[in-house]
This record gives sequence, structure tokens and C-alpha cells, in this order.
Amino acid sequence: MVDSTKKIYLTVKDYTVSGETFGLYRDEKKDMLITFPRPNENDLHQYYESEKYISHTDGKGSLFEKLYQFIKKFALKNKVNLINDWHPNKGKLLDIGAGTGDFLALAKSNGWEITGIEPSAKAKSIAEKKGVPFADSSQVLEQHSFDVITMWHVLEHVPELEEQIKELKRLLKPEGTIIIAVPNFRSFDAKYYKRFWAAFDVPRHLWHFSKKAIKLLFQNEKMKVEKILPMKFDAFYVSLLSEKYKTGYMNFFKAFYIGLKSNYKAKKRFQYSSLIYVIKNTKNANKSPESPITH
Repeated sequence: MVDSTKKIYLTVKDYTVSGETFGLYRDEKKDMLITFPRPNENDLHQYYESEKYISHTDGKGSLFEKLYQFIKKFALKNKVNLINDWHPNKGKLLDIGAGTGDFLALAKSNGWEITGIEPSAKAKSIAEKKGVPFADSSQVLEQHSFDVITMWHVLEHVPELEEQIKELKRLLKPEGTIIIAVPNFRSFDAKYYKRFWAAFDVPRHLWHFSKKAIKLLFQNEKMKVEKILPMKFDAFYVSLLSEKYKTGYMNFFKAFYIGLKSNYKAKKRFQYSSLIYVIKNTKNANKSPESPITH
């Protein structure tokens, strides 16, 4: 997908693992950014091998980790409320990129039949201790077998984007729902921090989406974005990390101010730091619940 002759949008450093620098090229048609050069698929796992990669641990040692886990508990309840709202009769749930399994464990306690997919052996082992069952890959799963498929900050990581969306379509029941959460590079905090914006997270994030990009990508598979919801906590979390990348330390007061400002400015054009997309097959769109949960 990357045309290396295009002008670079930003040059961004990997602050988490390697310290290497990557370029972001812009796909004008889809209004999305693409990380370049993309690491070889066999080498990509090396960029996740760090204790700093917090989503693959249940760490609570540092103040930042404690804050992350506190916010995570609140967000988990909202996520389960969201799937319950769209599918009150429950059913089969697939979470791709299940991490340490907290979302699926909570969904199971709410009556869902759960399955996870997670490439990290470390995160997977933690989740299995919580009673979360896993499939080795999506390819072994039957077509049209899930009522809800979720990817919480995962779509930006997948090497083959169009193929992944086709696979989501294959696995989803005709009247099922896909729920995708991704960072939004059109947000105020992204524009404020620029190359220091933590949600670029290169090269783990291979794609960087706008609302237009998500709509077009799923439209190509005859699916429609039914609703867009904000993830307001992300503005604060991302700003806190961005402050560290920019200044060398976590300036809680400045990060809180920027996060607050980002959420305030997002009200006008709905350009929040991260967005949740509720997606359905085109023929089954416009069947949204009366009062979907927002965060």
C-alpha cells in the first residue's frame, strides 16, 4: 500500500523499544497515514518485547501503571455495557488482540460465550489463567459464527489491513456487529504533540486512521459505520506519555490540561483522541439501539 515516492507527513521515533526513526506517509484518498519502512513480519514481534509495553502486562508497580490499570477497569465496564446494549440477548463474542484477557473475562461473567485471539505468548498466558479460551488464529474459526467481534486498539497493528477486514466480514454473522477502537490522528492532541504524539507508537502502529479512512475501508467490504463514540480518557493517557517523549518526564498538570483541551475541542467536529466505530453489514445497518453507551 505504501508509495515511497509520496511526501513524508512526519518523522517519528520509536520511544518504547528500539529508538529507531520511521516516516509517516499520507494516503490522500483514504485520509490515513502509513508507517514506513514497515518492519519485516518476522521481525515485528521484537518491537513488542519490552516491559514498557503495558497492554501485555498486568503491571501495577509504577504510578503510571497504577493509573493505567485504574482507568482500564472503568473502560472495561463501558466496553461490556456497549456490547450488551447492541446485543442484549448476548451470544458469541470474538476479541482479536485480547491482551491479558480482562475484557473477555468480564464479558464471560456477563453471559457471553467468549473466544480470544492474541499473538503475544506472555499476554496470552496471563489471560488463560483468567479462564479465557483462545483460538490459534482466525482462519480456524467457522464463517458467520460470531454475534460481536471486537478489536480494541488492534486494527492499527495488523500487517495486512484489507485482508483483516475481509476476515472480519467472513467471521461475522449477517446481523452481527463489529466494534473497532483506534487512535485518531486528526485529534487536537495529535496536532499539538506532532512527532511526540504517543499514539503514533511506531512501528507497532502500522496504520493511522481518520474517520474517513475507517468508513472507506469498511465500505469496500459492504459494511457501514453505524455509530462513532468517543474514548475521552485516551486524551489524558496519550498526553501523559507524549509529555514524557517531548520533555523527558511526565508532566501530569500539562498532560491533564492538553487532554482536557483536546476533549473540549473535539465536541465541535468529533475529533477525539481515540474513537470507537460500531460497524454492521450494509443491509443490516440503521438498527442501532435507542441509547448506546458512550465513554
